[in-house]
Amino acid sequence: MRKLLVVVAVALFGAAFAQTVGLSLSTLNNPFFVEVRDGAQAAADELGLELIVTDAQDSVSTQISNIEDLLQSGVDVLIVNATDSDAVVPAVMEANSRNVPVIAVDRSVNGGTLAYFIASDNLAGGRLAGEFICEQIGGGNVVELEGIPGASAARERGQGFNEAAAECEGLNVVARQTANFNRAEGLSVMENILVAQPEIDAVFAHNDEMALGALQAIQASGRDILVVGFDATDDAVAAVNECTMAATVAQQPSMLGDEAVRAANEIITNGAPAETVNVAVDLQLVTNAECQ
Repeated sequence: MRKLLVVVAVALFGAAFAQTVGLSLSTLNNPFFVEVRDGAQAAADELGLELIVTDAQDSVSTQISNIEDLLQSGVDVLIVNATDSDAVVPAVMEANSRNVPVIAVDRSVNGGTLAYFIASDNLAGGRLAGEFICEQIGGGNVVELEGIPGASAARERGQGFNEAAAECEGLNVVARQTANFNRAEGLSVMENILVAQPEIDAVFAHNDEMALGALQAIQASGRDILVVGFDATDDAVAAVNECTMAATVAQQPSMLGDEAVRAANEIITNGAPAETVNVAVDLQLVTNAECQ
């Protein structure tokens, strides 16, 4: 009887251990990724999984160290939201070598083996933003605030926006500068651009944090410039409702986290897929018709 109890206890411990998921986030100093975490945690709670979350604080070296720690702790599935889609590849390959399945969320990883890639269609979202700006101002001068260099979301949002801008007659991108997805940097970068560019009709920022920083600089300057962001964070949606921001492309960050954890549970239950499974989460443009 005692032997049976020991066997059952070991089995239960092993099952619990096998249901541990690591989530390596690029930053938690951004409401978008806080929502990703919260969506992931809600799904983990529902499914009875243990979720370990780390915050890279937008540092590649910190993220690589975080992933090493997660792998050392014995996670059975690793979810990665890359700070840099190239630089994180060695860490993903290390997970591969340990037979730990990897899920990329929101941003791709440009190497190694992924079981799932869960993201919004960033290219389509950038195009939505570009088409909206074209509809609103026609020809004119536009500033593009770019996200973290190397992040797939920045590349894809920029690509979609610039494809739409190229198709809009008379629309010129007069300044293009990174503000690293950060509100404070969006403010300072936009302040400098406003001094350098006397004629600006619109701004497209690769995320809402930069858009809100740019908006603050624009309001301080007293100039009338249309601002479009990306992510539909609470602050950005409030700005759209108040007619201070023209639009934001709405992702569903909590759903990204939810889908990532559900994919991890699928792997734990049935094993990793033979090839990478791509899961697209819907997006749409949030505007306020009363402001237009």
